[in-house]
Amino acid sequence: MYKTIKNLRWYMIALVTVGTILGYLTRNSIAVAAPVLNEVMGLTTQQYSYVVAAYSACYTIMQPIAGYILDLLGTRMGYAVFAILWSVFCVSTAFSGSWIGLAFARGAVGATEAAMIPAGLKATSEWFPAKERSIAVGWFNLGSSVGAMIAPPLVAWAIWFHSWQWAFILCGLLSFIWGIFWIILYRHPTKQKRLSEEERKYILSGQEASHQTSNNEKLPTSKILTSRRFWGIALPRFLAEPAWGTFNAWIPLFMSTAYGFDLKQIAIFAWMPMLFADVGCVLGGYMSPFFQKHFKVSLINSRKMVVTVGGVLMIAPGLIGLFSSPYVAIFLFCIGGFAHQALSGALITLSSDVFGRNEVATANGFTGMAAWLASTIFALIVGALADTVGFSPLFVILSCLDLLAALAVWTILKEPAADQK
Repeated sequence: MYKTIKNLRWYMIALVTVGTILGYLTRNSIAVAAPVLNEVMGLTTQQYSYVVAAYSACYTIMQPIAGYILDLLGTRMGYAVFAILWSVFCVSTAFSGSWIGLAFARGAVGATEAAMIPAGLKATSEWFPAKERSIAVGWFNLGSSVGAMIAPPLVAWAIWFHSWQWAFILCGLLSFIWGIFWIILYRHPTKQKRLSEEERKYILSGQEASHQTSNNEKLPTSKILTSRRFWGIALPRFLAEPAWGTFNAWIPLFMSTAYGFDLKQIAIFAWMPMLFADVGCVLGGYMSPFFQKHFKVSLINSRKMVVTVGGVLMIAPGLIGLFSSPYVAIFLFCIGGFAHQALSGALITLSSDVFGRNEVATANGFTGMAAWLASTIFALIVGALADTVGFSPLFVILSCLDLLAALAVWTILKEPAADQK
């Protein structure tokens, strides 16, 4: 007889959150090491953009494939396979000797980390009733900014006390250990022996029919891709994701080139926008039920309102060019980090609101593909233009794109009953 654990669903989302933290630590390690790699390997800004774009492009291509594999293998085994693979490829980055080698290694990391968000969303849809889902997504999405926040001091420490190679080896080993723990600890609520019957009933009874274990219906991929609900999420994600990609990949290099920050200053300041992004993840998750309760709006419209708040606040990074102080720039990045993660969490949650349990990872994979396609394109634009026009006009473009994302979600995405496609 197994002893039950009270509120086990929150322990499960904590496990998902740790995986997201380590995935984003692995991802952001390259950004923190970029100034050192530029010096050691003689990388240009454009060559570094190719390395960033390799990660983004492989992540983009693999998003729907990873989602399909997760729906096929299940959350437990599927996520474990991807996590162990990305840890191995992260370690392989340490053996790169040129920007081409870096691009290959980071591309492999991107391809395997493509499962991270679809797996987290799938686990959330399995373990939480609909009314708590945005809060749970906010907590696991918190991992993306926590990982990015930890990266500057941890990677800088590894470089100072050992080498840039050790930074990638350390990040990879941490993800590998988590992958083993995931296989040991994660189970679906119907198979988790430490889950009380009371909590199991609470979880399953609070889920939509499309998320019930008795639901075996799976939409064909063609119907997912041609549905209005898909494009109501995919297009806003396409417009919004370049901001997050830029924050993750370019802030350390921007602070280095624009303000002369060295590795120590990057370690001290580059994590701050990610701390505010953490707050955006969590607070954004609570905003949706707040809007439902106090403004009497539907579940879907409450998510849209969160996207709108995030889009408006994303104006802040677009103002960086108006100020000469690096500390003002960091402050505006902080507002942008909060804004984007609140917005992003709402968009990710919408996939689980409008798609069923058997296609949620697939649908999220395709919307993620749209998002990362835009991020890849924008990384190449930054690499091509940053040295000539500067970063400031590019930050203005990011602000405009997020406002357009808010407009798109209101225009295209309708209530599920109104979506006839």
